[in-house]
Amino acid sequence: MRRSVKSDPTQVLVISKVFKILEAIQGSPSGLALTPICDVTGIHKSTAHRFLKHLEREAYLLRTDAGTYLIGPKLAQMSTRANHRATLQAVARPILWDLWQSTQETVNLGVLDQGMVLYIEVMESPHEFRLSSRVGARRSLHATGLGKALAAFLQEDQRKRILGTLSFQPLTPNTIMNLVQFRQELETIRKRGYAVDDEETTLGARCVSAPVLGASREAVAAVSISGPVTRISKNQVAALAQAVRNAARAISSAMGVSQGSEPIVIAADAKSSSAAP
Repeated sequence: MRRSVKSDPTQVLVISKVFKILEAIQGSPSGLALTPICDVTGIHKSTAHRFLKHLEREAYLLRTDAGTYLIGPKLAQMSTRANHRATLQAVARPILWDLWQSTQETVNLGVLDQGMVLYIEVMESPHEFRLSSRVGARRSLHATGLGKALAAFLQEDQRKRILGTLSFQPLTPNTIMNLVQFRQELETIRKRGYAVDDEETTLGARCVSAPVLGASREAVAAVSISGPVTRISKNQVAALAQAVRNAARAISSAMGVSQGSEPIVIAADAKSSSAAP
């Protein structure tokens, strides 16, 4: 009787080794030769050579004249076609749910889209008086916590390009209204690791946000907690910032981004004083 892959440890081990090889090559933009691949993965040279040759024949890898291996067209096309946003949402939902339960305020997940914040996940506060946006809504970068967190942690060339297109429209008397002030705000955000919308989008509303970082340490998304200033006071910003940063790091980790030795824990003491039990 033919054994299934699930019941065959040898088959599972083969698959694991192939993925290790692909991950090693993906992590080296200039490609890797056989020996460095073996050094990185710990796979025996003859085994690695056999896998590499098969992946090359199937166009999953390319071998250069110098003998290094690069990600091939098949894998590149698969990566391009992948719905990264859907993956991000699926990975983030349980983490956002934990954050929602611990704070009882509206939790948002946003991404950069056409120079604006696109809301792709919204979990509304159970309070009757609450702040919320709808999924699919777009808002300006300069006035929102999500937008600031995204802009602060973009790669420098992308940030410069996007900042050059901003139109500083006043939404409240607190809205940042010029590029010099916005750049200073982004520098502060980079230093402390989180952003605050302090009644800049809506009077009476405060929002705390942190970036979800990708492998190159650039923002691929941002998480925020938003609510009325009567429940999110200035004294509570630090605790909520820690909670939202932990959630953002947890999402990064779930997406496969290494977090080093920093712990990833959703803060349990971030619930505001008037939150529902």
